[in-house]
Amino acid sequence: MKRTFTFLFIFAVAIILFSSCAHIQPIEACVTGTKVYGFWNGLWHGMIIGFTFIGSLFDHTIAIYAVHNNGAWYNFGFILGVGGLFGGGFSIRG
Repeated sequence: MKRTFTFLFIFAVAIILFSSCAHIQPIEACVTGTKVYGFWNGLWHGMIIGFTFIGSLFDHTIAIYAVHNNGAWYNFGFILGVGGLFGGGFSIRG
């Protein structure tokens, strides 16, 4: 029990330290592009989220989520891509 608590405490401190170095991108720079991302782009971005996350740790120009999107359809595709990648929400055991 004590070992688990120690691990969780060290993990939480590490997350706080690493997230304090996050770079903030002005929203004006993100939405001035001409390409508007839709459902298919959201689906693709959801499916490659693992690779994108690892890349974003080393390169600050890589974003996980496209800010300049068409709204609900992009979000729907993004969630489907992430959910399909990680096996969905439930499983049936027989």
